[in-house]
Amino acid sequence: MAREERKTTGNSRDRDDKKPRGNGKGPKRPRKPKVDPFKTGELEVTDYHDAKMLRRFISDTGKILPRRRTGVNAKNQRRLALTIKRARQIGLLPFMEKLVRR
Repeated sequence: MAREERKTTGNSRDRDDKKPRGNGKGPKRPRKPKVDPFKTGELEVTDYHDAKMLRRFISDTGKILPRRRTGVNAKNQRRLALTIKRARQIGLLPFMEKLVRR
């Protein structure tokens, strides 16, 4: 009996008392999966001379963008990071962008 009492007298609320989750706009739509441009053959990972292509994977401050933002798989992300670092060493890409704060 003591066990039954603990269940009902705890701090847990009933299902009816719970607030709805989310922003109240209804069910979330599933996100469109990002397609790896290197897997489709659209781009070449090891071409460090193509600075325009590599700029797609660098932020405004010069940081390498993460996989969750670019949609690149893990293997190609490692190769992409190495390619960006090589392009930085020979001066095709900046190590960092100058920040202007007012």
